[in-house]
Amino acid sequence: MQWLDAVIQGVLLGGAYAQYALGMALMFGVMRIVNIAHGDILILLALIGISLASVFGLGPFTVMLLLVPAAAAIGWLLQRTILNSVLGDDPLPSLIATFGVSIALQNLMLEIWSADTRSMQGGGIEAASIQLGGVYVGLLPVMALAAALLLTGSLDALLRFTAFGRSLRAAAADVEAATITGVNPKAVYAAATAIAVGVLGVAAVFQSLRSTVSPADGPAQLLYAFEAVIIGGLGSIWGAFLGSTVLGVAQTVGFRMDPGWGVLAGHIVFLAVLATRPRGLFSGA
Repeated sequence: MQWLDAVIQGVLLGGAYAQYALGMALMFGVMRIVNIAHGDILILLALIGISLASVFGLGPFTVMLLLVPAAAAIGWLLQRTILNSVLGDDPLPSLIATFGVSIALQNLMLEIWSADTRSMQGGGIEAASIQLGGVYVGLLPVMALAAALLLTGSLDALLRFTAFGRSLRAAAADVEAATITGVNPKAVYAAATAIAVGVLGVAAVFQSLRSTVSPADGPAQLLYAFEAVIIGGLGSIWGAFLGSTVLGVAQTVGFRMDPGWGVLAGHIVFLAVLATRPRGLFSGA
């Protein structure tokens, strides 16, 4: 029962990681844009959400309704003002540009919120639990997993079955050919980045409910998102979700084996996949 519980908790943890990874899968896996500021944007949104909840007395899901469009606007501005100027076959310029954005955001957050840790009050949902057979699971992680499944399915359907998705994939595959067919790559990429960052508006609320956040937390969230995308396979939205699940289970099982092995176990699985399946476990998903 102990190991079954570890696996279940790992799957639930993977739901949280999937919310970080979906935007990364879209930008890095599909558009081949390396956004080093991904984790810092998540933490910025979480801190904004905590402040909104504290100052105006808003509930977490009201905050989410405000954060998602704000996050989408941030993503659109990021692409139109910075990333469109560094687009190309070489991912290094986008890496350097977003590294600068990351440093700027961390310093901005420190200036506004200081280095103190903060969290959002959820009215009791953050501490509630439900029983599944002989295992108790947290209500908040179950909600996070359900949200991750909904986001994954919606994003995958958007890319597979809509004109926008076809335009995005065409622009990512061959910019010149896509332009000839009438696609505006810069406009398509701006919309896609708005969606990728908009997903972080959902992730930010769950992150601030399940844990404390501080301005220095961004790089860790970036690392989990990056590992999940690589484990799952580039270009696969469902692969990012499944990669997040693998990462979450590896960490939880590692913690049960030895508290010092939790996060390290996830890194070991990531390196093992990178060495044996560099295209990811579910690249054909």
